[in-house]
Amino acid sequence: MRIENEGDDVLVPPRHLVFAYYVTGHGFGHATRVVEVARHLILAGHDVHVVTAAPDFVFTTEIQSSRLHIRKVLLDCGAVQADALTVDRLASLEKYHKTAVVPRESILKAEVDWLNSIKADLVVSDVVPVACRAAADAGIRSVCVTNFSWDFIYAEYVMVAGHHHRSIVWQIAEDYSHCEFLIRLPGYCPMPAFRDVIDVPLVVRSLHKSRKKVREELGVGDDVKLLVLNFGGQPGGWKFKEEFLPAGWKCLVCGASEKDELPESFIKLAKDAYTPDIIAASDCMLGKIGYGTASEALAFKLPFVFVRRDYFNEEPFLRNLLEHYQCGVEMIRRDLLTGHWRPYIERAMSLKPCYEGSTNGGQVAARILQDTAVGKNYVSDKLSGARRLRDAIVLGFQLQRIAGRDLSIPEWYADAQNELGLRSGSPKLANGTVEHVDSLLIKEFEILHGDLHDLPDTKSFLDSLADLAGRDSEKRQLREHKAAAAFFNWEEEIFVARAPGRLDVMGGIADYSGSLVLQLPTREACHVAVQVNHPSKQKLWKHALARQQDKGQGFTPVLQIVSYGAELSNRGPTFDMDLADFLEDGKPISYEKAHKYFAQDPSQKWAAYVAGTILVLMTELGVKFENGISMLVSSAVPEGKGVSSSASVEVASMSAIAAAHGLCISSRDLALLCQKVENHIVGAPCGVMDQMTSACGEADKLLAMICQPAEVLGLVEIPGHIRFWGFDSGIRHSVGGADYGSVRIGAFMGRKIVKSTASKMLSGSLSNGDIMNSHDLEDSSSELLEVEANLDYLCNLWPHRYEASYTNLLPESMLGEKFLAKYGDHNDHVTVIDPKRNYSVKAAARHPIYENFRVKAFKALLTSAASDDQLTALGELMYQCHYSYSACGLGSDGTDRIVQLVQEMQHGKLSKGEDTSLFGAKITGGGSGGTVCVISRNSLRANQQILEIQQRYKAATGYLPFVFEGSSPGAGKFGYLKIRLATREKAQHI
Repeated sequence: MRIENEGDDVLVPPRHLVFAYYVTGHGFGHATRVVEVARHLILAGHDVHVVTAAPDFVFTTEIQSSRLHIRKVLLDCGAVQADALTVDRLASLEKYHKTAVVPRESILKAEVDWLNSIKADLVVSDVVPVACRAAADAGIRSVCVTNFSWDFIYAEYVMVAGHHHRSIVWQIAEDYSHCEFLIRLPGYCPMPAFRDVIDVPLVVRSLHKSRKKVREELGVGDDVKLLVLNFGGQPGGWKFKEEFLPAGWKCLVCGASEKDELPESFIKLAKDAYTPDIIAASDCMLGKIGYGTASEALAFKLPFVFVRRDYFNEEPFLRNLLEHYQCGVEMIRRDLLTGHWRPYIERAMSLKPCYEGSTNGGQVAARILQDTAVGKNYVSDKLSGARRLRDAIVLGFQLQRIAGRDLSIPEWYADAQNELGLRSGSPKLANGTVEHVDSLLIKEFEILHGDLHDLPDTKSFLDSLADLAGRDSEKRQLREHKAAAAFFNWEEEIFVARAPGRLDVMGGIADYSGSLVLQLPTREACHVAVQVNHPSKQKLWKHALARQQDKGQGFTPVLQIVSYGAELSNRGPTFDMDLADFLEDGKPISYEKAHKYFAQDPSQKWAAYVAGTILVLMTELGVKFENGISMLVSSAVPEGKGVSSSASVEVASMSAIAAAHGLCISSRDLALLCQKVENHIVGAPCGVMDQMTSACGEADKLLAMICQPAEVLGLVEIPGHIRFWGFDSGIRHSVGGADYGSVRIGAFMGRKIVKSTASKMLSGSLSNGDIMNSHDLEDSSSELLEVEANLDYLCNLWPHRYEASYTNLLPESMLGEKFLAKYGDHNDHVTVIDPKRNYSVKAAARHPIYENFRVKAFKALLTSAASDDQLTALGELMYQCHYSYSACGLGSDGTDRIVQLVQEMQHGKLSKGEDTSLFGAKITGGGSGGTVCVISRNSLRANQQILEIQQRYKAATGYLPFVFEGSSPGAGKFGYLKIRLATREKAQHI
């Protein structure tokens, strides 16, 4: 239902009403729009009790009435900000737990008592969850007014911060389900917990003063251009300079500290300055996107230069609203902090904001609230509520999905994504399958080198490049597509590389301890297109060109990157830097400095995986990059599912760069170089198996490799009667997560303790002076101890030696500072021991020792005679691996549930005397969520049982897991393509 206009005023009802209006503690934006709704309710003669933690002036500046009552209470905390542009996701959940979960019972009692004491007729929430539940307990109707809900926002936080917080999301969704209906504002997110929705226009505060009056009070003439800097009162500590602004401009700074000294062209505004008047009197705004800034920029047709905020999950929807009405220009955070503002302001001033919609949402909402309070029914008969959600945690994960790949996406999500207009990865058909492009589409390009290998995703990628070249301009609507179309010179050669993800069949985290691993490259892959041009011929984005001109150094090489699908996870879709930034005194900068360089802007931290390959080539191989580089990254390897999406990006990027610069690097060496990117520049302490599989793997074969550091034993044929599957649990995995790193540290601690113990035992036997007279067994023991005292890899310790000599010596856990005091360093160059943290040692060390043995047995069994005993034994080894992960603390409810479903299917069939087609399952990769690998018979019945487990998992969790199947060649086998867009005449005659 949508309501646009309700007359000029809120009609006065038969009786006086009392409204309890709850405002979230998330910034001032919610409070400012509440002001506009409350103002109309008060004008109609009603009392409004506002429950808020915001300062009084936010309300009293606009409303001077005895009917406004302000009650200072904080019932939620919103998103905790690490700085003006970044949310601390874990801190947000922990603070919400402390603010709203721990005292929940006392909150509910207090709110019910208070609502009854004021005799509230209606509870309104923007958008405090517990207010809806308190209203229900008090027997009062409730309505929410918002453009987003906290179940949607927190769901993605839970994926990163840990599933143990997910009860927060469920509770919030349940609280919202008590709300009668939602008054939904433009720029909204998916909000599945609400069963009925009414859409209203923008809620915009009215103006108090004219543009002329505001400028007169500021002492600014009409000939001066004004930029309003609006970061929600958090620009403290920033140092402004005159050269930040174009000539003839002044900057109005909102929320500046009284202690801040500003340059002459920067004007400090009073803390209680009325922002709508300031915005309407300005010519451009620079700030972060929130509902208040976005709605007022649209209403007053003010060009808005915005800086992306990290982990504000409502932002993409508001950003899309701004860009749809030609009102927004995105600024790179690095340029904000370095003062490179001019090209963005100039670009914004060329826009023609065109929003013509209504801005009376406050009045419309007030009329709906009044009608509801006197008994009007806006609710339909359909049932829904929180039960539509089933598992609200899915929301955050869906943000990371590849469009068209997950099945049965709820209608509310699909609708929201259609409105946002997002796609990622390779082009897909409506039914989710990869489009098989016929040979005619390949004729758009001359293939100067390389082979397509009959890969449909590669054909689709070439088709998408042809679209960018201008053959189909309608497909260039997204910013990432426009950016990519603008930086390629289509008459010049382009180099394309492809690298798949990997399914960890056996080995997993034991790779960093030197284990044998067995890895299968996935069907899904990342494509990277690279073009190299002389700096004088490189097509630069406007802000990059302006930055180069400002330096006055002539043409210098620039790296420009576009990442398809970035919007789905709220990353910046583009990245650029001067390649000279990688140099210091003519030499490559350190990896540590590079890590800090990319970490300074989390929304562009993804670029470390791509650009980092260039620095590694400079550092390790001495490559000099004297030309500009333009790169397009398009990955269909889903993020966060534990199938090495990061490795595929690194390997494809380095392969394409190497091809474009004529570098000949073996697949093995390339994988090791890419591992340096992830370990040292990205800062994720992974082993090498991911990059090795992506670089060296072959389709439908297991890559057998001993990770010491990367010795490929060969390719293992998968017997025709065996098939491997990957089941996505829906729990987001991150190799950079704290759990993975702490387990790795525990394993290296265990190795150091083993080495130290062996050294002491050896030196003790030597000191007895009788080693020369010992028997053969004693000689052997001494030799073993010498080997173990010099243990390079933990996996080289045999299980029987571990049990015989070390199992009782290793502590279950150990405090970091205690280990450092006794043993010194743990000798792992990619992790750092936290002295205050307690590390699990015994389980972390035991896992790789036994996993190495399990993988060797698994490899041997694959070549044995086909039988049920063979499949059962293979499955048992996978089960043992899975539970060993759990013992290390790397399990998760989702992956455990999938393994349990496989076991129930397997043993349930056997108990009934029926044949089973499923034999084992295990968590993969770094654990703590992600994907489960399943082994089955290669049969139609196995397909049916896999589908049955998929449906059972959905019934239990509300999430339908994506199933990985199939395989494709690694980057080395694929090689590279050298292509050039064919002229129309040539294309017609090919």
